[in-house]
Amino acid sequence: MTEARSVQELRLGLYATPAQAEEIKRKVEHLLCPDPEHAPPCPVPWSAMLLGLSTQEAEEAYPELLEQARVESPLD
Repeated sequence: MTEARSVQELRLGLYATPAQAEEIKRKVEHLLCPDPEHAPPCPVPWSAMLLGLSTQEAEEAYPELLEQARVESPLD
């Protein structure tokens, strides 16, 4: 029996500059579709986007990530 398809969401929290996040997004897109010049459609349809979070939203969604960033950040 074939499993029914539905929309699945994969979230990736990053503590990065906008430029770093864009570069990582580009790399993930390349993993999802290594040949962007192929004729459509992709065998597995997908999309990717970047969302900037407010500090409060980030604290709620990724508290461990922000704590890790605080611990690993060099002292100013």
